[in-house]
Amino acid sequence: MSRSAHPAGPRHADVLTEGHYSAPPADLNALDPKVWARTVSRDEDGVLTVGGRTVTGLAEEFGTPAYILDEADFRARARAWRTAFGTDADVFYAGKAFLSRAVVRWLDEEGLNLDVCSGGELATALSAGMDPERIAFHGNNKSVEEITRAVEAGVGRIVLDSFQEIVRVAHIAQELGKRQKAQIRITVGVEAHTHEFIATAHEDQKFGIPLAGGQAAEAVRRALTLDGLELIGIHSHIGSQIFDMSGFEVAAHRVVGLLKDIRDEHGVELPEIDLGGGLGIAYTSADDPREPHEIAKALTEIVTRECEAARLRVPRISVEPGRAIVGPTAFTLYEVGTVKPLESLRTYVSVDGGMSDNIRTALYDAEYSVALVSRTSDAEPMLTRVVGKHCESGDIVVKDAFLPADLAPGDLIAVPATGAYCRSMASNYNHVLRPPVVAVGDGEARVIVRRETEEDLLRLDVG
Repeated sequence: MSRSAHPAGPRHADVLTEGHYSAPPADLNALDPKVWARTVSRDEDGVLTVGGRTVTGLAEEFGTPAYILDEADFRARARAWRTAFGTDADVFYAGKAFLSRAVVRWLDEEGLNLDVCSGGELATALSAGMDPERIAFHGNNKSVEEITRAVEAGVGRIVLDSFQEIVRVAHIAQELGKRQKAQIRITVGVEAHTHEFIATAHEDQKFGIPLAGGQAAEAVRRALTLDGLELIGIHSHIGSQIFDMSGFEVAAHRVVGLLKDIRDEHGVELPEIDLGGGLGIAYTSADDPREPHEIAKALTEIVTRECEAARLRVPRISVEPGRAIVGPTAFTLYEVGTVKPLESLRTYVSVDGGMSDNIRTALYDAEYSVALVSRTSDAEPMLTRVVGKHCESGDIVVKDAFLPADLAPGDLIAVPATGAYCRSMASNYNHVLRPPVVAVGDGEARVIVRRETEEDLLRLDVG
């Protein structure tokens, strides 16, 4: 296979004059540990390895595209969160980031709880043997069937998202002869500094009950009067991909203020406060996420300080990391199909996946890193746009990145930090088959979510 350089693709001297691209890295073969799973490295031939396996071997055995998940890294990150918060707090893994029965078992073994937000996620958790008491059930529009199944199963908490849901859950629980533990999700008027479509704490949005105007206080009044509910706390979530803790500080101040008002009005000190998730990860070298122990220390100090000022007992804290655990542990492995240079612009690199396995670039304008992983190269860097195979101009995986100028069809490239939301939000656009999830560790690799087949697609088509 030819490795000759492609003509006309712009080099770094050209693109720097445009003013919005950074300079290429000094070494295109280097791997920034911030964005790659912890066991990732290159072997003596320059081939990327993970968990003791080469990507060339993984591609041959499992095909491409494929999500490659470092099991040891996942477990280590889960343990780090559990250790950081200790026994006096609860860590709920946010299943919406990525959920499978294998992941549920890993969480169980590492001592984490689980947050689900649909009947399907609940079914996955229960089928994998998760103790229902360690499950929290979220969602802004849970169906009667979903609530009934959750209450029957004995989930540890249901997060109430509206006035109607307060009554609905209480009624179902009472009909079943149970008293369901619940939290009320409130919106505190704090917006995380993220893309507007994933910032979920400002008041003009579908989640939660606003603190403003006394609505949250009224929701608490109603919940405390219902025999089917045991109100155990308040839930707040301020956004996604957050690096700055100042938003949590403002949110905690307002939530604790509500707890104080509840005590003063009802003589009740609610025992729990859930500060949600949304903690950021590194998608590129420019991102600088905090470590779990730093986050735990900051959140604990914030809540303790606010409670001491309000003369409240410090409630038990819960957090819900999802992306922060699974996001960095996986990368997506692609094969290059075509390389198309555009004079004085960039080179388009087409891969055998695209927006069907990673919609985040199109949906959120998300940024990613990318690397040539089936070999190393001494060729000069060229500005590329990594795109998919779909009939859609917005089918972009990595908007702008530098890859070696000798990149050619058949090369393997990988996009790191795709463990969160990529498989969860994957689709069959253009009837493309969703990739497998392959867990790797200690030199072994196994499929934990298999690749879809054409038979899977046709089985659903009953026309």
